[in-house]
Amino acid sequence: MNTVKTVRELRAAVARARSEGKQIGLVPTMGNLHSGHAALVTTAAQQADFVVASIFVNPLQFGANEDLDTYPRTLAADQETLLQAGCNLLFAPAVEEMYPHGMTGLTRVTAAQLSNELCGSRRPGHFDGVTTVVSKLFNMVQPDLAIFGQKDYQQLAVIRAMVSDLNIPVQIIGEPTVRADDGLALSSRNGYLTDEQRQVAPALYRHLGQIAKAIKDGERDYPELARQHLASIKAEGFRPDYLEIRHAQTLLPATAEDRDIVILVAAFMGSTRLIDNLHMGLDS
Repeated sequence: MNTVKTVRELRAAVARARSEGKQIGLVPTMGNLHSGHAALVTTAAQQADFVVASIFVNPLQFGANEDLDTYPRTLAADQETLLQAGCNLLFAPAVEEMYPHGMTGLTRVTAAQLSNELCGSRRPGHFDGVTTVVSKLFNMVQPDLAIFGQKDYQQLAVIRAMVSDLNIPVQIIGEPTVRADDGLALSSRNGYLTDEQRQVAPALYRHLGQIAKAIKDGERDYPELARQHLASIKAEGFRPDYLEIRHAQTLLPATAEDRDIVILVAAFMGSTRLIDNLHMGLDS
């Protein structure tokens, strides 16, 4: 696996692979990789002939008082993880390489309408930062396919909408969430949790499972169901941000007639913001 830091080197390496008839897969990341990221790369290696991963902690998607400065940078360990997972090329640019003219007045890609709620309403500008940097990576690499984790469900939906709306010729593949043995969705931010907080954190996913069971058993008063579990989550020591039952494609509030549903939650454990979701289909 080679590591490059400039767009020119990146494009040259991808051009060589493409000249050999290879299909290109892209896995964008912010580094501090865990086995969830490795699963993205493994899937990319199964679907494409030449896998490019990027590591870039993107300032545009961090808001005021968020953890840009303290976000873990672990390049050496990340390189080993990517190598073992089947990555062929790592693009690890500096901020100045990605934004050579600075970020003030920068042309930005505005995220789709579905980015305005849930995490979008709590983190203003976040998804514009995501779509801007992902569109830049798509233009730099011009991949045939790109892999994103389903743990960031709204992000995946926003990127799919961007690709569709802007006619970007990239196949977007969602990779199922990788979890610890106790159910906690793997996330780089889990490292911020204290040992005590880490013991409590899996309760988020347990509540998602309980909500899904209630829905399968016939419960259709979704606002009341969410309200009850939101109160329970708070009682367990979380500071809830939201708990919502939505249509899986539009992310509009789910109705009793919807058959494709996603349950989404975001909550703080101490100063760490955790997100999770559970996607479920209902029989007709």
